[in-house]
Amino acid sequence: MAAITVEVTKPNRPDAVQLIRELDEHLSSLYPVESTHFLDIETLMQPSIRFVLAFAGGVAVGCGALRLKEDYAEVKRMYVKPTYRGKGVGYKLLNKVETLAREAGYTTLRLETGVYQLEAVKLYERHGFHRRGPFGEYTDDPLSMCYEKRLD
Repeated sequence: MAAITVEVTKPNRPDAVQLIRELDEHLSSLYPVESTHFLDIETLMQPSIRFVLAFAGGVAVGCGALRLKEDYAEVKRMYVKPTYRGKGVGYKLLNKVETLAREAGYTTLRLETGVYQLEAVKLYERHGFHRRGPFGEYTDDPLSMCYEKRLD
């Protein structure tokens, strides 16, 4: 397999749009609308968002985003193409997002994921995230799990 690289880029490029579309389709197949928390391309283009793509041999194989809030940063839009799962792509994406949060001066990183995304849950827990209650716009949803990691 080609080396995996991760770059900060714009989410409106065609390969990013395709990954986001795949992510939306995947999540929509798992959860009802009221349990999804999509950020669209326009929102991902806002100054408070950092968007990253993972590449293997020059091909985009995964994405992620960091949403900068007032007192924490949030991991959003994490996705790895199924054929690249289990190869360290998610880990590299999460490392990059965490680095961006640290560089922006944040000491708390949060995320929300779904109960059916077991691979993602394993990744987050191995990466030092701990379960917490709902935060921000998230509610107490039985299909949702919220996590937090201290960066200091």
